[in-house]
Amino acid sequence: MRETQLDLSKLALDRSPSPAIGKMPRHRRWLSRYIFPVGILAGFIALLVAAAGHQLVPATPVTVVPVIVKRGEIQQVGTPLFQAAGWIEPRPTPVSVPALAPGVIEALLVVEGQEVEQGQPIARLISVDAEIAVEQARASLTASEGELQRAQAELCAVESRRDNPLHLKVQLAEARSLLAKTMTEKEKLPFLIKAVEANAEFARRNFDGKRNAGVGVPQVVVLQAERDYLATQAELEELQTRGPSLTREIEALQEKTRAWEEQLTLLVEERRQVAEAQAKVVSAKAACDDARLRIRLAELTLQRMRILAPMDGRILRLVAAPGTRVMGLEQTAGQSSSTVVEMYDPDRLQVRADVRLEDVPLVTPGAPVEIKTASSNHAIEGRVLQSTSSANIQKNTLEVKVELIAPPISVRPEMLVTAAFFAPDAAKTDESLENERILVPRQLVFTSPSGSMVWVVDGNNRAVQRMVTLQGDESDGLVVVTEGLKATDKLIASGSSDLRPGEAVIIREEDQTIGVGR
Repeated sequence: MRETQLDLSKLALDRSPSPAIGKMPRHRRWLSRYIFPVGILAGFIALLVAAAGHQLVPATPVTVVPVIVKRGEIQQVGTPLFQAAGWIEPRPTPVSVPALAPGVIEALLVVEGQEVEQGQPIARLISVDAEIAVEQARASLTASEGELQRAQAELCAVESRRDNPLHLKVQLAEARSLLAKTMTEKEKLPFLIKAVEANAEFARRNFDGKRNAGVGVPQVVVLQAERDYLATQAELEELQTRGPSLTREIEALQEKTRAWEEQLTLLVEERRQVAEAQAKVVSAKAACDDARLRIRLAELTLQRMRILAPMDGRILRLVAAPGTRVMGLEQTAGQSSSTVVEMYDPDRLQVRADVRLEDVPLVTPGAPVEIKTASSNHAIEGRVLQSTSSANIQKNTLEVKVELIAPPISVRPEMLVTAAFFAPDAAKTDESLENERILVPRQLVFTSPSGSMVWVVDGNNRAVQRMVTLQGDESDGLVVVTEGLKATDKLIASGSSDLRPGEAVIIREEDQTIGVGR
């Protein structure tokens, strides 16, 4: 084999500087070293500014509201819409039958499920205390009537005393008699003085004669004559001084007589006694009325010892057992502390159906419903009444009340049912051609020279005025928008007073309640 000679020197690289490279222009080295890196950095910064520019510019905080999308297609009458499970309950609520008087239940006269008529006894309370209270009230009435008779008798007496004030007339007659007697004495006084003066003169002469007779007249006779003279003289002096006293006595008797006459005319005390007696009669009558009311109250309490059915119906539940104390209508009674049983009307029942939230827009008051339950061989007709006020978070459902039309006797409250909801009877309109309708709150629509407008937040978080076409008002303050909005648009609800078209905004809050459930 022929050996090939390899020349390794041919594989060596020539590392000597090339004449062309050594002569490269200086401006190309500046371009590769500085201009390209600076350009790349500037482009990167511009990209960052473009990406975060809307966050660097001051934005106005606003509250937004999503548009409301509602199904606008009207189904044919009788078309099944959806089904929901539920249970039967009394409509609108069970009727609580309370004890209207406090006491202890002696016996229950009904059982659960029993049909009762209005006025039929349901329970009986221990009535001994109520019977005693009635007897006490009647005794109190008898005593009050006795007090009334006594007051009436006293009134008759004082009225007779006022109309015929004989006691005053007697006093006046006595005063007049004393006055006349005193005046007579005063008129007789001059004559009495003359008589006594004559007697005094005779006694003086008799005394002087016997004293001058000397020893011929006994000393005793002289002394007797002196005594008679002195007594007559004293009587004369007394009569002479009696005149002023009689005058003053006459004046006093005249004043007394005038006072009695005035009192007889005014009858002040007698009138006061009559008024007082009349007040006693009124008070006694009021006491009698109060006693009669106490009798009525006691008899009413005794009647309430028997608890009666307030209506025709069926016993739903026994709440209290014999021996249970009920509070009646006392102020300290708590809620349901007096309830004995609960009733319901078998002809007034309803279904509380758990409707899924996505089916709630299909619920229409008055729409027909078909209810099926295991206790009935035939479907029961129903009608939608209304929806409840709050949804069930755990089930994600909303309870809808459905009225049972002519419920059969076999259905009872708390029975589980299946309710099939059907489309209501509604006129065919152009809305049946639409898949959905967009509704917005009426207060968010304003009028401009070019037409109806709303504020909308676009995809770049900027406020935009958008022209819309309105069709008509709905309930709850909503208006139908046929053109200008999409289902994903968000309307500016607050903070739009100072906005300018194209101004950057920041969504502070999204209000889901405006126009919903109003």
